Amino acid sequence: MPSFALKVIRPILALGGKLAPRATSRLAFALFCATPSRRPAGDKARQVHAEGRKRLSLAQATPFPVGKSNVMAYRFHGRGVEPRRRILIVHGWGSAAAYISALAQGLTADGAEVIVLDFPGHGQSSGRGLHMRMAVDAMVEAERRFGPFDGAVGHSFGGASLMLAAGGVMRQAGRISPRRLVVIGAPTRIEWLFDAFARQLGLSAAIKHGLIRHAEEVAGASLADFDTVRVADRLGTPLLVVHAEDDKEVDADHARRYAAVSSARIHWANGFGHRRIISAPEVIETIRGFLTDEPAEGSRSSAA
Repeated sequence: MPSFALKVIRPILALGGKLAPRATSRLAFALFCATPSRRPAGDKARQVHAEGRKRLSLAQATPFPVGKSNVMAYRFHGRGVEPRRRILIVHGWGSAAAYISALAQGLTADGAEVIVLDFPGHGQSSGRGLHMRMAVDAMVEAERRFGPFDGAVGHSFGGASLMLAAGGVMRQAGRISPRRLVVIGAPTRIEWLFDAFARQLGLSAAIKHGLIRHAEEVAGASLADFDTVRVADRLGTPLLVVHAEDDKEVDADHARRYAAVSSARIHWANGFGHRRIISAPEVIETIRGFLTDEPAEGSRSSAA
C-alpha cells in the first residue's frame, strides 16, 4: 500500500476503532482483500505479460459467474487421445493467468486439457477484491463446469486456496476432487498475513481480532482450519510441493512443514525465487512428470 494512502488510512482506522469497532473491523477486512493494480509494473513485467497474453490467445476464453464476480477461464484443448487428462491451474495474489500461461502450455504438450483461471479482481475477471472463500468458490464452479480434474496446480495464494478447496475446509463452499495436487511457493498458514497487515496499518489488538473474526465468518471456517499441512495429511492425495529456498515472499519453512506428510513430495527449485519458478522449464517438466504418473481413467469424459 502506498505510503500516502497509509498516512490517510491509519488515523481513520485508529479513530474508527474507538467509535465503531465492528464497522472498522469490516473496513479493515475490505482493505485486506483489496487487489493491487492489474497493470504490469516495469518493462520486464510488461514483456512477460504480453508473452502470456499471446499464449492465452490460443485458448478458449470462457467467462462464468461466481457470486458477484465474473471469472475468466482459459481452456486449452489438448490434442491427446480420449480420455485426456484435465488439469486446473490457479495463480497467486496480484498475478493472473497470463503470468502462469507457460506452465499451462507446458502441460498441454502431452495432450492434457488445461483450464487456467483469472481469480476475481485479477486479469480479465471482474471485481476489485479477493479472499480465499472467493477463490474456493471459483475453483468449485470451475470443476462443476469443466471437471472433474485429474490434477490441480496452484501458485502462492492459489496453492493455499487450492488445498483448502480440495480439503473441503469451507464446508458451505463445497470442494474439488483432483487426483493429484501441486502447490508452488505456497504458504501453509495465513496467520502471519494478518499479523503483517495489522502492523502495516497500525491496527489495535481489538480491531485485528475483529478483522480475523470477520474473515472466519466469511470463510465459514476458523483460521486454525486453514493449515494446509493438516489438510494434506488428512486427504492423503498425492501432493507435489515445489518451492525455492531463495523465495523472499513465502519462506521455505512453509514447504519444509510438508516433510511430515507421507503423501507429499518436496521438490526444491532453488534459484528461481517466488515468481520465476512458475515458468522455469525444469519446474514445468517436474510437474508434468508428477501429473502423468497415473494414467487417466476412462470414466472421466470431456466436459462440454
